[in-house]
Amino acid sequence: MKFGAFVPQGWRLDLTRVEPGHSQYLAMRDVALRLEEAGYDGLWLYDHFHTIPEARLEPTFECWTSCAALAEATSTIRIGQMVGCNIYRNPAVLAKMATTLDVISNGRLDFGLGAGWYEHETVAYGFEFERPALRIRKLEEALSVIRGMWTEDHFQFEGRFYKIGKGRARDFRGQEVELAGAINHPKPVQKPHPPIWVGGGGEQLTLRVVARHADWSNYGGPLEVILHKNEVLDEHCRDLGRDPTSLRRSASINVMFGSRQEVHALMRDQGRSEQDVEGWLRTAFIGEAGPMVEKLLRFRDQGRIEYVHVYFPDAVEGHSLERFAAEVMPHL
Repeated sequence: MKFGAFVPQGWRLDLTRVEPGHSQYLAMRDVALRLEEAGYDGLWLYDHFHTIPEARLEPTFECWTSCAALAEATSTIRIGQMVGCNIYRNPAVLAKMATTLDVISNGRLDFGLGAGWYEHETVAYGFEFERPALRIRKLEEALSVIRGMWTEDHFQFEGRFYKIGKGRARDFRGQEVELAGAINHPKPVQKPHPPIWVGGGGEQLTLRVVARHADWSNYGGPLEVILHKNEVLDEHCRDLGRDPTSLRRSASINVMFGSRQEVHALMRDQGRSEQDVEGWLRTAFIGEAGPMVEKLLRFRDQGRIEYVHVYFPDAVEGHSLERFAAEVMPHL
């Protein structure tokens, strides 16, 4: 089993106790370096613009620019998005951004993408929030575009939602020419391309996209939910002629070492309500290492989970990330 962890970036009110501005980025960088030193396989960022559960005047650092900065700050740990939001960027441009990050990091990118779900920030930032089926169909086309931009020299695509590298346009000299494709060079360091992670658990549409396009799936929830989603995903793979074992499975969890009272104190001080904290605690791994190991062994052996993304609410000021690496990861 491999392990990655989220770098605090403000979305979950985890930078509120840090002096505003550059110091908050330095706190992010410090956590990234601690994760690398502790032996985590990857660091991960969310792709959001507004804090949750309410949009507050608190920092939320943008995902891709933060990934680039952390790629330069680190040297061995992999860097990913769990997951990027397809609504926010044209897929051809996103392919170029991802390629650039893979080159900057010398092949350390894990590319995550999803259909998008947070209506509040989507509308606030001027994007249309379309019905779920439409967003998922756009995600599927976008993944085809991104893979093509990564692997072909002159990429052309024309679908229902995206048209790339086709049409007539004036070139640099002002002459009208027929486009021969979109060019994305340099190519990613990783061959044939960076690993593709698709997040989401919608059974009829999203998991079918996962089965068709992803190297890794990701969904959260207790073991019984994971087992059920695995069955659905396996069936989609078989329908598409894909070996289900070729699609690797990951899960996201919340972790903090300490008592419920300590969790409450920290998260209240970060700005969470009692109701929010109680909701977080219902699915979190808290306390000591032994029960965490037991749960994760079931995730691995029964749920076929090969990678776990861990969120630590005390990453900036506490030691849960080091304790998890020392007391939990060696057993798995």
